[in-house]
Amino acid sequence: MSRSKPANRRSSKPQRDTANSGRKNPRSFRQGNAATSQDSWLYGDHAVMAALANPARKVRRLVMTWAKLEALDIDTRGGIEEIVAPEVVDKDAITALLPENALHQGIALLPTPLPEVTIADLPDAIASIPVVVAVLDQVTDPHNVGAILRSAAAFNVSALIMPDRHSPPVTGVLAKAASGALEMVPIIRVGNLSRALDQLAETGFWRIGLDGHATGELEQVADKFQKIAIVLGAEGKGLRQLTAQKCDLIAKLPISPRVESLNVSNAAAITFYELTRGKRSC
Repeated sequence: MSRSKPANRRSSKPQRDTANSGRKNPRSFRQGNAATSQDSWLYGDHAVMAALANPARKVRRLVMTWAKLEALDIDTRGGIEEIVAPEVVDKDAITALLPENALHQGIALLPTPLPEVTIADLPDAIASIPVVVAVLDQVTDPHNVGAILRSAAAFNVSALIMPDRHSPPVTGVLAKAASGALEMVPIIRVGNLSRALDQLAETGFWRIGLDGHATGELEQVADKFQKIAIVLGAEGKGLRQLTAQKCDLIAKLPISPRVESLNVSNAAAITFYELTRGKRSC
């Protein structure tokens, strides 16, 4: 694919099928809502410690067992006590605060919600390092979203964009699956995913939908772009038709024909790696 202008400019676009073409005079606007207005406990070592280390969080309560407190090294314990006085309770008391079957590991935290982030806050590309964001089209399983966040943190994805409807709330289940990455990768919740995709285009992002039936592989179609919004579909259903039409390109991962598809969180991890392979800073 040849381009007459720099890859991070959107004034020249590759040819694509009409079925995949969806942009019609996109409008500029700001979108984004707080991840949740409801108090939600975080639990488990990684989720709690990451939240305590995040200066954007304010802590309301921290509960832990005596065994957990005793297991902390002096520096960690001192750092925590500078933020909040831990409430030492037994395991059953922690269990009573949390959803059924929550694996809390003897520690739970009630923080304030994370600050709101919008699409307008996304960074610009710097030098040869691409800016990648992930857009989830009705991915509803909090474990999958948490796993995607963890992979996003591992490969420096700038944000995760999800619709308010048909997406899981940011709760302890999601945070535990993210294993601390909830504090590292902003979640941008939008009221209308189609409009959000328009705004991404307005700010210079190439929107690439992931679909196993595409003809082009991800490495081929994304190699020259510096601002990429990778769009991932729901578990089992894939991209909705309207979402696919909003994408500039549709691509697939080079997986064996013996496997029809991958779980969305596994596909996301491979995709993030592929988009940053060979382009990461030393």
